[in-house]
Amino acid sequence: MDLKILITWLIPLFPLAGWFLWGIFGKYFKGLSGYIASGFVAASFILSVILFFIVAYSHGFTDTLYPWVYAGIFKAGVSADIDRLSVIMLVMVTGISTLVHVYSIGYMKGDKGFSRYFSFLNLFVFSMIMLVISNNLLLLYVFWEAVGFCSYILIGFWYERKSASDAGKKAFIVNRIGDFGFAVGIFLLFVTTKTLNYETVFAAIPSVPAYTTTIIALLLFAGAVGKSAQFPLYIWLPDAMEGPTPVSALIHAATMVTAGVYMIARFHVIFSYSPAASEVVLIIGTFTAFFAAFIALTQFDIKRIIAYSTISQLGYMFMAVGIGSYTAGIFHLISHAVFKGLLFLTAGSVMHGLSGELDLRKMGGLYSKMKTTAVTFIVGGLALSGIPPFSGFFSKDAVLADIYNKGFYFAWIIGEITALMTAFYIFRLIFLAFFGEPKPDQNKHAHESPQIMTIPMIILAVFAVIIGFLGIPPFNDSLFYNFLHTDFKNAYNFAPFVNNTPWYILSLISVFAGLLGIYAAYLLYIKKAFDPERIKSIFKPVYVLSYNKVYIDEIYNFLIVKPLLVFFDFLWKVIDVKVIDGAVNGIALAFAGFSAKARRIQNGMLMSYILTLSIGAAALLLYYFIR
Repeated sequence: MDLKILITWLIPLFPLAGWFLWGIFGKYFKGLSGYIASGFVAASFILSVILFFIVAYSHGFTDTLYPWVYAGIFKAGVSADIDRLSVIMLVMVTGISTLVHVYSIGYMKGDKGFSRYFSFLNLFVFSMIMLVISNNLLLLYVFWEAVGFCSYILIGFWYERKSASDAGKKAFIVNRIGDFGFAVGIFLLFVTTKTLNYETVFAAIPSVPAYTTTIIALLLFAGAVGKSAQFPLYIWLPDAMEGPTPVSALIHAATMVTAGVYMIARFHVIFSYSPAASEVVLIIGTFTAFFAAFIALTQFDIKRIIAYSTISQLGYMFMAVGIGSYTAGIFHLISHAVFKGLLFLTAGSVMHGLSGELDLRKMGGLYSKMKTTAVTFIVGGLALSGIPPFSGFFSKDAVLADIYNKGFYFAWIIGEITALMTAFYIFRLIFLAFFGEPKPDQNKHAHESPQIMTIPMIILAVFAVIIGFLGIPPFNDSLFYNFLHTDFKNAYNFAPFVNNTPWYILSLISVFAGLLGIYAAYLLYIKKAFDPERIKSIFKPVYVLSYNKVYIDEIYNFLIVKPLLVFFDFLWKVIDVKVIDGAVNGIALAFAGFSAKARRIQNGMLMSYILTLSIGAAALLLYYFIR
């Protein structure tokens, strides 16, 4: 077997083996399962890096491990498609997964489900790897659902808590809505092109009618909306914070939620041949970016603030792929995975140091007690805010620059306003938690996390600084762009550049928006130049709307959940119990009654038998003469 083929299949094999080992024999390994599971994922990371350089210095390839479904014209194998896009995703997924696994050893120490946790975490990594390297839509869909299943399990990991089990069910149900559309899109694609193989599908798309391509693209996008938590299916992600914080860092910030963006980039040919569908992607991404940032402005749960930030940043990625800037979208995906994973791990460190506390109002002055956590959190905050030289500056500015230069000015304005709000809410969190007035009850117990947790944080903080330099401007001639853009050469250029505004002018505007947001947070929470309560009273309707998350959950509950419960209650109590059970039971009772009457004939008395025989004979005679 060729070395690169062997490496390709060993990458998912290690975490798959880990899932099996810790799931079956975890109780025997006990605390060692965390270290060995981390080693398995680290092995996948090393192999992914090797595969990255093989592809970078040669070319991509495909390979079929074994034929899977062969039925008539339908053929789908367990096949891998290795190109520059997939190797970049592999390095990101396995790299961040390794750090999260190591971090989890300290975070989950002493938990009774320690081995079970690492088993499911390994299963997730395996599923995400297979999703990334899949060569056909059937295999992609299987592992698309597998990562959703892992998310459900890990959100509800502490299933004894009702809030955790409810959050897991909510994530599962909401994702089914989007995934139903995704499945229908795959069916329609097969009916149209007679194949689910990527290469064959892409070759057929230019000859498919435009309206059919648009319907397929919108159905596929429905799956992305659910998986990547875009409006209106974003509601599961904030509640997903009920799971362990490393899960939030890995699945709900760095990897699984980016699957929707990756899917659109992978199927760029389909979306590029449907400008209408791409415009929908842009509109949804723009609205979601602004909407989620607006909600995050007033929240006090540190994990939920970061969760809404994830939803917002995913909106930026959809804005990029929605205008055909697939390379910029993937660059922001990679950059965001690093600094958002960092923010979640540092939030977990704060929780670890404060015995699980999440409420900002009960924190303050933590910098002196948790300096490593504070510094790495600030690095993550600066990257999220798009301040140079941190990675968010290069990746988010690349997105905004392309949006402006392609003539989508309204989306660009919304993106800049969102950048201001983003910088404000993340530094509101930083200032209140680390530099606010100390809370004696909390601070006397506050302590820095152990090295097994802080080292992964430091590594991610370093990468949050240096990874951005892969996109050194001009953005469309950067190292990252030159490496990846060839994978999108088959895309139809439906949104060409109409401006050539220099990158440094557009970046200056974005940096100014970020600095303005940080300065506003500084004036309110450090300088105290303005009374936050006074501002709340002046803008009370807006504040109440943001604080209550625009009442979206309540609206969904009123318009969808309660009517469905009433309808299902009707199906149960009326259709099921009275109609279906009633019909079945009624027929049974009727036959039971008839049998009870008929049974009297067979009573063992001779006179009864003679009477019955006589009545029967008389009936036959009557029938004979009437006929």
